Amino acid sequence: MARRKKIPGVDPLYLEKQREMLLRRNRHVLLFNDSEMAAIDEYCSRFGVRSRSALFREAIMSKVLSELEENHPTLF
Repeated sequence: MARRKKIPGVDPLYLEKQREMLLRRNRHVLLFNDSEMAAIDEYCSRFGVRSRSALFREAIMSKVLSELEENHPTLF
C-alpha cells in the first residue's frame, strides 16, 4: 500500500487571526423616514433580500470604497 504525501495545511493560528480580523465590533444606527423605509421594503421584497444588514453594509462599503478609489492622493 502506497503512502500519501502529507500536504501542508494552513496554519491554524493564521486562520484564527483572520477570523478575529473579520469580527464586527463597531455598531452604528441608521434611522430612515417612512418613504425611505417603504423604498427599502419594496426593494427587499422585489429582489428577495433576506438580510437587510448585509444589504446596507454592501451598499455603504461599495460607495465608500469607490469614493476612496476615485479620490486617492496623487504624488504630482
